[in-house]
Amino acid sequence: MTRLVRGADGRKWTVRTNVEWSSPAGMDEFEHDVSGGHGAAVLMATLMVLLTAVLIIWTPAAVIIPPWLILALALVFLFFPLRWVIRRPWTVVAETPGELDDAGPERWVGNVRGFLAMRQEAIKVARDIEVYSSPAFDGPLQPVD
Repeated sequence: MTRLVRGADGRKWTVRTNVEWSSPAGMDEFEHDVSGGHGAAVLMATLMVLLTAVLIIWTPAAVIIPPWLILALALVFLFFPLRWVIRRPWTVVAETPGELDDAGPERWVGNVRGFLAMRQEAIKVARDIEVYSSPAFDGPLQPVD
């Protein structure tokens, strides 16, 4: 998502967001920095599919499966993948080429976890630029040289 914002001082800023498919270094706590890999997730997904296939194959023909059970199984299968997608880290970047003589180019970069938090932060950064001519220092965005 990219937005063009005009600051209070007349400079044009670009506020853009990008999803990060791997967690940036230092974003998570120490315990989560070292990952065991994707092997456990693949093993658990394979096990769930295998057990579901066994349940379907061994079910006698006379058994009537209620629709709510199918919905419950679908929700169990989709919970963690959907949570993973929704909680991905996003990089928010606000930059200006510095069109005015007294103000040089600026670039602010920060990380936000979650889609909704990213949208709220992008809106807040755009509003801060419109009102104060730069992103707020107390937010996740920090100036980068």
